[in-house]
Amino acid sequence: MEESKKLKRHLNILSKQYSNIEQVSEEIINLQAILNLPKGTELFLSDIHGEYGSFSHILNNGSGIIKNKIEGIFSNQITEHERRSLATLIYYPDEKLALVKKTNEDLAEWYSITLYRLIEVVREVSSKYTRSKVRKAMPKGFDYIIDELLHLQGCGPDKETYYKQIISSIVELDRADEFIVAISNLIKRMAIDHLHVIGDIFDRGPNAKLVMNTLMKFHSLDIELGNHDVLWMGATCGSKACIANVIRICSRYDNIDTLEEGYGINIRPLTTFALKTYKDDECEKFMPKIYDYNKYIRSDEISIAKIHKAISIIQFKLEGKIIKEHPEYKMEDRLLLDKIDYKKGTITIENKTYNLNDINFPTINPEKPYDLTKEEEEIINRLQESFKNSETLNKHISFLYSKASIYKCFNSNLLFHGCVPMEANGSFSKIDILGETLSGKEYFDHIDKIVRKAYSEREQIDKSKDAIDFMWYLWCGPKSPLFGKNKAATFERYFVINKETHKEYKNAYFTLIEEEKICEKILKEFGIESKNSHIINGHMPVKEKDGESPIKANGKLLVIDRWIC
Repeated sequence: MEESKKLKRHLNILSKQYSNIEQVSEEIINLQAILNLPKGTELFLSDIHGEYGSFSHILNNGSGIIKNKIEGIFSNQITEHERRSLATLIYYPDEKLALVKKTNEDLAEWYSITLYRLIEVVREVSSKYTRSKVRKAMPKGFDYIIDELLHLQGCGPDKETYYKQIISSIVELDRADEFIVAISNLIKRMAIDHLHVIGDIFDRGPNAKLVMNTLMKFHSLDIELGNHDVLWMGATCGSKACIANVIRICSRYDNIDTLEEGYGINIRPLTTFALKTYKDDECEKFMPKIYDYNKYIRSDEISIAKIHKAISIIQFKLEGKIIKEHPEYKMEDRLLLDKIDYKKGTITIENKTYNLNDINFPTINPEKPYDLTKEEEEIINRLQESFKNSETLNKHISFLYSKASIYKCFNSNLLFHGCVPMEANGSFSKIDILGETLSGKEYFDHIDKIVRKAYSEREQIDKSKDAIDFMWYLWCGPKSPLFGKNKAATFERYFVINKETHKEYKNAYFTLIEEEKICEKILKEFGIESKNSHIINGHMPVKEKDGESPIKANGKLLVIDRWIC
């Protein structure tokens, strides 16, 4: 009886999409056939950090796939120079065409030969997909011609003549350039069926905006959030602590243009304040980590250093208030402004006293070190409005919310950016989060809900404040799965001479994942128990020069942060 009800329920569902048995049968046959095709190629990227040049090159060359296909097809037919030239044409067709026109005397012959070769590459990269899928990916305007060329090989002399005439007509009608660009883009699309971006799109590099614009146009992708992504999301939600961190990092890497020109964030009030407040302070410890002396002059570098210091002090004050308001974060060790002896120029950390390398704190009241001055308050309020009202930034963050999650299970693999917080004994850490104590998958699922609440209710401060504050915790909290360290020693790196205070200790996860049984435990926690499953994450760069391998736990875990930035 129960089976009969179940069958009826399934038939009712099918009837909404298919009008008869023939249509259902046709779809079953089609799906069964697709299951026997090879899987489409998935590309995994992590820690892009605004490096658009490296990122776009990886997409253009299909992470080496296109070059391998060319080698496989033409290794015994054309020279290595010709193979490299063909690959470059596919990666950058507009640029390569402009160069060819300057250096090639017989363009008609070059076009004919090149078009034949490009068709061969398309045929190879699309061979694992259904004809329907390939046709849908074809550029409009050339789709019929490409489809004909792809399916004419080995069809007899009449068809061969037809094939040659198509190529000849493309050249004669002066459409070869457009056709080459279109077919190159099709090759690149077919080379990567699906893109996984496993966190940290923003910060450090100069062109996060261009990276986001490219991702928004990509045909198939998912994103697993990194702590740098959540930082920008928190800033857009209105978190002042996140905003201060974003600006500090942009100052540190000389990326003020990303804010001003990329997203229309007005930092002029901050600049005026910084230049006035630190007029006689060169802010040596705050010089940008990356700086282009061909583009700017020395005085500009000093100006950026002053902005860097001004926003850092504002950041430490704002973070102190959040830590005091949320004892459940257990981050009291980050309350350092009240541990400074402002007369002696020392600081006491964990019962040890250290000398400071900078004792100029004109905006800090030693009696109330976490209070913003009136001017600082006005500056951060204006920055908050600028972040919340940036049209381009909101468009990008909205896209992240539509495509991104804290983790993803895809093709029996578990994808996340940082770690699953664990104790040294291999158990999942229990974390107090907005009134609940959670661990493992439940913790990740709850984080996802909080991240979405912070954005959807950002205009209702009474409802969203705790969620918005938690966005900052995800950036640097000791039990944040996106951060994975016991502390962010930002203050110490700037101000404390003794480098022993600069150490940040990784979560036990990063040691435990060398063991296969631990990886299997994590996969099981997330509902994955296939023998061929993997954990794939980024965040912690692999130091291959020191003998570290990105492949861990007998192949169960793959770390893909390979220093793109």
